[in-house]
Amino acid sequence: MVEVRPFKAIHYSEEVIGKDLSKVITQPYDKIDSEMQNKYYERHEYNFVKLILPREENRYEIAARRLKEWKIKGVFTRDDKPAMYIYTQEFDVRGKKYTRRGFIAAMRLHPFEEKVVLPHEKTHKGPKEDRLRMLRATKTNLEAGFVLYRDDGRVKEIIDEVVKGTPDFYGVDDFGTVTRLYRVDDESKIKIIQEVLKDEEVVIADGHHRYETAVYFRDEMRKNVGDWKDNQAFNYRMTYMVSIDDPGLIVLPTHRLLLKRKIEDSEWEQIRKYFTVEEIDIKEAEKYLSDRKDKNSFVVYQDGKAYGLELNGDVSKFMNPEWSDAYKSLDAVVLREVIFKIMNVVDPKIDEDIIYERWIEDAVSKVDKGIAKVAFMLNPTPPEKVLEVAKHLERMPQKTTDFYPKVISGFTMMPVDESEYL
Repeated sequence: MVEVRPFKAIHYSEEVIGKDLSKVITQPYDKIDSEMQNKYYERHEYNFVKLILPREENRYEIAARRLKEWKIKGVFTRDDKPAMYIYTQEFDVRGKKYTRRGFIAAMRLHPFEEKVVLPHEKTHKGPKEDRLRMLRATKTNLEAGFVLYRDDGRVKEIIDEVVKGTPDFYGVDDFGTVTRLYRVDDESKIKIIQEVLKDEEVVIADGHHRYETAVYFRDEMRKNVGDWKDNQAFNYRMTYMVSIDDPGLIVLPTHRLLLKRKIEDSEWEQIRKYFTVEEIDIKEAEKYLSDRKDKNSFVVYQDGKAYGLELNGDVSKFMNPEWSDAYKSLDAVVLREVIFKIMNVVDPKIDEDIIYERWIEDAVSKVDKGIAKVAFMLNPTPPEKVLEVAKHLERMPQKTTDFYPKVISGFTMMPVDESEYL
């Protein structure tokens, strides 16, 4: 059972910053490099990067101190009434406009083995330790997680109605994405949203590290508090929730580039046993893939030539029989288990053996410049497939999904200290 509750969000003060938060919002902490960090620092005195990714050495203590100071100064204020927050993002991909629509709520935490909140990616120790230290210091969900759920149409109706009004806050990020936030404190609307979610499973789209960290923090707080209550805020996580059927739910492909190896003639012979291979114009790569999005297909680019590959043979001998059919059918898995195995590429290390690119033209450019030897272009992974694999508790290969755009940070925060109740 997925349980969501309204909460009293902390957010920027309209009196101090205004409704337009463009100068203070940021990309999620893990997408901010040092150049972006410096740009955010210079952009505004109260830019959100100073909380989620301070550049000072004692950044956890600094973040906690700043959060407290900015509350005292009135830079941040807090809603009086619990609410859920409709959160929409207008953006452009390859010249086409989309709007992704969802809502932010407090979602009850469940360890993955309870099969309520499902992961689809592996996590790593370093990022979890970093975010745990930040969570301990601030006792606040500074950024929302991002999960997918299945709507029966009733949440869509609420969103349709709410977005006709004026947003409480909005902002434009560095990539031109327009984010709008609408407060919903109508108890009847909140009850409908809760009803839709109650019998569902949800799958994490983005924020696996932060979710696992929140579960660990919850257990830590329960131990420290002792006689904890079910409705204490640390049992929940501030979460952005999007319907798996939302027309604006866009997953971009992530193309693989090998830095040291290309496909040799003898390996092409092996590949042709399982794939039809045809030389194509590299300008047709996107169309070639799109026309075959329901099949396992790739575009390979090396030595200035492009080849379309479409799976037409039985590759079950390459696969672990314990894997689900959904997992075995992923393009990233077929590439890794069949083509990479034929090439004897096993466990390639990022930046040493393999790199990733979002756009075909960037992948091609890297090969043309000699940075990489060969590029493998893939179709994006459909959201339905993400849910199907997650239901088997299987983790996808690294960089299998790229939900676009990222959930912008700086619109809402949720305190999770021991004095907070929902």
